[in-house]
Amino acid sequence: MANAEPRWLRWALTGIALAFLFLFLALPLLAVFGEALAGGWRAFFAALKDREALSAIGLTLFIALFVLPFNVVIGVAAAWAIAKFDFRGKSLLITLIDLPFAVSPVVVGLVFLLIFGAQGLFGPWLSAHDIKVVFAVPGMVLVTLFITFPFVARELIPLMQAQGKDEEEAAISLGATGWQMFRRVTLPNIKWGLLYGVILANARAMGEFGAVSVVSGHIRGETNTLPLHVEILYNEYNAVGAFASASVLALLALVTLVAKTLVEWQMRKETEMLDTALTPEKVDQESETRP
Repeated sequence: MANAEPRWLRWALTGIALAFLFLFLALPLLAVFGEALAGGWRAFFAALKDREALSAIGLTLFIALFVLPFNVVIGVAAAWAIAKFDFRGKSLLITLIDLPFAVSPVVVGLVFLLIFGAQGLFGPWLSAHDIKVVFAVPGMVLVTLFITFPFVARELIPLMQAQGKDEEEAAISLGATGWQMFRRVTLPNIKWGLLYGVILANARAMGEFGAVSVVSGHIRGETNTLPLHVEILYNEYNAVGAFASASVLALLALVTLVAKTLVEWQMRKETEMLDTALTPEKVDQESETRP
């Protein structure tokens, strides 16, 4: 039987899991909010209303929202090509999608610095045309996009492969255009996986530190995202300001966790409903009722 283990073992495993969650999730969150409120609510809100803090929060949200549409388009296109078609270079494309997972974010920042920096490959041309990429917002957007673009594709590839391409082929054979097929067949089938990938990409975009730190220049009030702002305040021994800003990141992480849980629950619910509708008993009953 599945529950044949002794009760003491089940309680021990449950206790270990709860202790792990408390030590590595609940306790750090409590410490962040405790340190943020150590100076009182007035100091907490004063730190968040600071001009540099507001600029960091705004820039973090701007970069995350800016890269998400590109993540969706690139992720869906790459997943569709890999799952629905066979072509030369398919393995190479999968490897390139996984590349940001294998490369350190700091290395990614250095690569973009070597490409777009003043002494980089395109640096002289960019300087001659007065175009700033590194140590400016465009460079931060580029490295964030590079770091986050695999999440949507990696969520959709196994989902689309499992679904196959029979429904799309049937829609085309019935006269649907490519856009109609995508909107009425493909998109409803992948909507929860797509939303799940967007949530993960958004969380990574808001919390990215290494690559953004290399290309940002740490210009106060201009190129500091929220993680960089936290680092600067902490290095200046401004504990209240650092932890107040960190609490905003913690709240965003909690919101992301709740959204991720809701999406997973909805995905399981739809899967269970589909499995119930396709049970052999249901199929036999429907076949018997047909004339």
